[in-house]
Amino acid sequence: METSAAWIAAALDARPSAQARTFQSSARAEIRAGCDDSRFAGLISLASRHVPATDLAPSREELDRAQAALAGWNPERWNLRETARVDLVLARPDLADARGVQAIEAAFAFADMGEACALYKSLAHLPEPKRFLARAAEGARTNIRAVFESAICDTPYPVRWFDDTAWRQCVIKALFIEAPLWRVHGLDTRLDSELARMALDLAEERRSAGRHVNPQLWLCLGLHAGERGLRALLLELERGNAQARTAAALGLGRLDAKTREQADIPALIAAEKDPDVQAALRQAKLGKVSQSAFRALDGPVPKVV
Repeated sequence: METSAAWIAAALDARPSAQARTFQSSARAEIRAGCDDSRFAGLISLASRHVPATDLAPSREELDRAQAALAGWNPERWNLRETARVDLVLARPDLADARGVQAIEAAFAFADMGEACALYKSLAHLPEPKRFLARAAEGARTNIRAVFESAICDTPYPVRWFDDTAWRQCVIKALFIEAPLWRVHGLDTRLDSELARMALDLAEERRSAGRHVNPQLWLCLGLHAGERGLRALLLELERGNAQARTAAALGLGRLDAKTREQADIPALIAAEKDPDVQAALRQAKLGKVSQSAFRALDGPVPKVV
């Protein structure tokens, strides 16, 4: 079976210019032969001179292979430069040893934002990823959205290694900095009553302050919404803007059957004038609305500037 490291190397080799391939081949060889921590970090930094930060833009077939190589990994939003940097990290022959851990931690210590994003993206691909739990948790606390997304989104790392407290904190943090919660792999598998309570507390705090509620907050409720969650969703459906109302409609579809019945979704559909909200309500009527349904609220894959 293809490993994620092999996928990354193949995807990279198929795309950059001859100059970039020359740099990558040389840097890989130097790292594989052994280099000190300073040179390792320097080579990661030097990628900015040789590899453009353009979209990786993997094909559907490549994305399927990526998922097969590492369940929960989605490189759809990776760019070429960070892919090159992850490839260089994975070129180290000592990743299973304490020496490799030390080198990666040293690289983090001197990383700029782009380098940090690549380093966080590499964590799930390393041997014994749990060794980097403290580092991943630090990424989950940052207010820099690009860094947060690199640590938490499109990767199996948090759902696999974070304990319940760290998991809930990173989910709520995503709402605070408006990161795309639907891209947090495994969210639907780790919903619980405490996370639902925290999300509803946040919704009420924002409403009290006259601020909007992040539309992706309703992802946190699911079967744990209860009467309080139902009231919050119906209020958002009544008062929110178009996007907020669509999100609330989808949130209704994530409730348990009994609570969903109390919402009287057929009556809501009949009274609804907005076609997008009406479509979301029809989907909600069927139930089993997964986190991926919220992708439509997040816009297209962003382009790298």
